[in-house]
This record gives sequence, C-alpha cells and structure tokens, in this order.
Amino acid sequence: LRGLVRQHVSTLSETGGEDALVGNVNKLMVSPPGYSGAPRKGHLVFDACFESGNLGRVDYISEFEFDLFIRPDTCNPRFRVWFNFTVENVRETQRVIFNVVNFSKTKSLYRDGMSPVVKSTSRPKWQRLPPKNVYYYRCPDHRRNYVMSFAFCFDREDDVYQFAYCYPYTYSRLQHYLSSLERRNLPYLQREQLGLSVVSQAEEEVL
Repeated sequence: LRGLVRQHVSTLSETGGEDALVGNVNKLMVSPPGYSGAPRKGHLVFDACFESGNLGRVDYISEFEFDLFIRPDTCNPRFRVWFNFTVENVRETQRVIFNVVNFSKTKSLYRDGMSPVVKSTSRPKWQRLPPKNVYYYRCPDHRRNYVMSFAFCFDREDDVYQFAYCYPYTYSRLQHYLSSLERRNLPYLQREQLGLSVVSQAEEEVL
C-alpha cells in the first residue's frame, strides 16, 4: 500500500488534486507508513524551497522507491516540466528509484538519451546521470500522465544531493551576468527596466 508521508507544509488543495500543488516541499522527511520518532539514516529529506526549486509532493512507495509530483508553471497548470530539488539524510550505498509522475509533455529528449543532472556537497559540478538508468513512459496509474523514472545510488552519507531536469539557470545568475556587462560600459549595450513581475522581480529589456 502506498503510504502517506509526513509533511511539514500542505502541498495540495482540498479539491484540486495533484495539479493544484501550491508550494514546494520544505525539509520534508519521508518515512515508512506508521513510523514515528526521530528520522533514521535512509529516511530521505526532500527540499525545494530555494531559487528555481520545484517539487510539490513526495509519496513513499517503498524503502527503495518514491513518487515525485512537480508543481505546474505559474498561472498555467497544464505545463509541468521543470524539477529541481535536494535530498539529504541518505544512507551510504542506499539505492532508490525516483518517479517524476506528472509530466505534461508527450515528447521529451529523455526518450532520446537525455538524462537529469545531479551534484552533491562534495562534488559541486553538475553531472548527467547515465542514460541507461533513465526511463520515460506513459503510466496508467497516474491518469496516463508521462512519468520519468531514474535510479540512483547514494554513496556519501554526509552529502546533500541535488537533482534537476537540466542545468539550472537562475534569475540571480542572469542578474549577476547582466550587471557584469553593465560595469564594462560597452557602447553597444543598453539595459532598461520595463516593469516588475508579480513577485517584484525586474522585467528588463537588453539591447
């Protein structure tokens, strides 16, 4: 039976189902059904409360398998593609399968050899997972949504691991890059603010 997870914040509305995810998981410890007490090594802790993070819900399937639900694009619940989250409190040599179960795309480069990227505390450079460990398919158990499953083996207990759809490019990184260009006083560069987003981030035009 699929166990319920212990969540510190609610990630589903009462009526919206899995497409109504409204917030990222925040230091969510996922333990076996019925377990109570302090987290043990191997009780994975998921987090996506950081810039460009996306993970709205985690379901415990078994000690070795977890279903992951990604949040939709802002103001458009039909599009669910991006994921970016961390995992910690792992056990050395712990093998897991992560199923991202609510993709909206019917076609994906994951079918043609692309694979998610991973880095960790001790290995801060992004690396692609082996394509042989990645599967993309339509699943009748999840309203025939597309599912991307990948297998992974944790090898260092003290590391925090981060997984993403592909190499993240954050808003902060973009702002840092544009500011570095501006400081060079290039005669052919013009940067103007057009307005603010709904979260008060600058929307700019670069000429």
